Amino acid sequence: MRAAEEMLEKRESVPSGAVVPDGRTGFAGWRRADLGVLLSFLALAVFVLIRLWADPNGRILDRNDDDHGIFLFMLAHGERVVFDGASPFFEAHVNAPVGVNMMANTSTLALSLPLAPVTHFLGAGVSVALLLTLGLAGTAAAWYWLFARHLVRSRVAALIGAAWCGFAPTMISHASGHVNFVNQYLVPLIVWQVLRLREPGRAVRGGIVLGLLIVLQIFINEETLLFIALTMGIFVISYTVMRPGVARAVARRFVAGLGVAAGVALTLAGYPLWYQFFAPGNYHGQPFAPSDFVTDLFSVAAFPRQSVAGSETLAQRLSVSATEDNTFFGPVGLVMIVVATRMLWRSAAARSAAVAGLVLLLASMGPRLQAGGTRTSIPLPFGLISHVPVIDLVSVTRFAMVPATIAGVLLALAADRIRWSSPGRRRRFWAGMALALVPLFPTPVPVIPGDPLPEFLTAGIWKRYVPPGRTLVPVPLPDVTVGRTAQRWATLQNLDFAVPRGYFMGPTDPPGDRTGSWRAPVRFTSELLIQVQLTGMRPYLNDEARKRIVADLVYWRASVVVLVPQSQNAPALRATLTDALGEPQLVGGVEIWDVRSLPVPPAE
Repeated sequence: MRAAEEMLEKRESVPSGAVVPDGRTGFAGWRRADLGVLLSFLALAVFVLIRLWADPNGRILDRNDDDHGIFLFMLAHGERVVFDGASPFFEAHVNAPVGVNMMANTSTLALSLPLAPVTHFLGAGVSVALLLTLGLAGTAAAWYWLFARHLVRSRVAALIGAAWCGFAPTMISHASGHVNFVNQYLVPLIVWQVLRLREPGRAVRGGIVLGLLIVLQIFINEETLLFIALTMGIFVISYTVMRPGVARAVARRFVAGLGVAAGVALTLAGYPLWYQFFAPGNYHGQPFAPSDFVTDLFSVAAFPRQSVAGSETLAQRLSVSATEDNTFFGPVGLVMIVVATRMLWRSAAARSAAVAGLVLLLASMGPRLQAGGTRTSIPLPFGLISHVPVIDLVSVTRFAMVPATIAGVLLALAADRIRWSSPGRRRRFWAGMALALVPLFPTPVPVIPGDPLPEFLTAGIWKRYVPPGRTLVPVPLPDVTVGRTAQRWATLQNLDFAVPRGYFMGPTDPPGDRTGSWRAPVRFTSELLIQVQLTGMRPYLNDEARKRIVADLVYWRASVVVLVPQSQNAPALRATLTDALGEPQLVGGVEIWDVRSLPVPPAE
């Protein structure tokens, strides 16, 4: 396929000082001249995360504190792998005594392992801030490299496309909690390596490089890899329909290269993928229906909440959450994307890219159309494939991240092509670009202060109460939404002690129901304490209830129960625990119940 060649159509000689794709002199000049561009990406990323950088271990991302917590967990796990020799695919110190299948979660091992020293010495909060910052800047830099080195001659065009791809509304939205989706710097490299497989002599060498990139992406975020595969598949099919002769000419070497890439990827990642889908802790499907989280039709032309023109009220109506604003191109931005597509329509590659973006935008809208926050009865094609394995593991609205990126590619190519237009048309184009991009300029992501860690943890007092093979049970128990502080305690201590339950993905109730869930299977004590926390009502405990609480503590291999002092309805929680376990002790700034005497069986 000559997709990249069509993208590189040139109609005049290269002006002095312009970027020369594949030319050594031009590329060397690009490296010197554009260091400022790369530094500007870094500066903008720091600006977006500046509130978190003020105190990365003491602050929490306000838009999605739950997912901030789960990535603290992922980074603490990486620290345990490097410094404690823990298994990279399994974590025993969360959801004790069952543990967590890390491959069945977004373990981000390609990020957490290299940053293990940062996590160990500076804390997981610093690693989260660093990854979010480098993710935004690195994604923009990678796209800038691809545009300037291979696709366009204009530095301005490369800058526009890269800035859009790295700092588009969807990227800023995910920067409020999703480390995995922000680190997309491998995406342009994978896309380019796929396109290069059409070249003679690239099947083996290119296939190996592509396979290695795929393996790295698996250990950053598999959803992004799925999006790349779907996008390139639609692109190739569309291009083949438009240019069948060209496709036939390169099909053999292209398929051979894909075969080599698949072989390399399966050889290196085969066991981790087996572990993900078949080892203990695996699950099937999501704990919600595909129709629950979809892209609203009107969100395509709305302003994102995290921008100078954004409206929190409107965005809440049009988006499933503050970390899923996956479209929100703005009214003029949408117009300019359409204009760019029209300008490039003679290119089969550009048309194919636009088709891929449109198909996945439509898929992100789910099985039925939603407009203005209202679910209509109008059926959409996604309903036909919503239950296909692997597809059913995706949050549907995230398919819209693909057209958001393709929009950046089309804008860059259009900005490069406009140079050959009349002065009047150029003025109109750049006026439109300014009206499109300025309102989308991002604002810093909001944060909230986290509860300070008590001396019981920071001074290591907990070590006196938690012998090997036993657990520390914080109350409220670590859980999605209701147990955020407890999980944060454990992760900021780099999981040095084991805790029961947690926020992670696992089966609902093994071995019966393997449907995915965001929390550990229900137990009497966990549900009882959640109700106390939410209602503030102290329950009546009879002897049978007390026995069940003790049985759960034995199951969790508890050695000490610790009340989180800043918890919602802490007095009711304290009264409930006192009724079940007796009077607490005040140690290191927290109230504890020493239960080391429980008849916990020896560790296996």
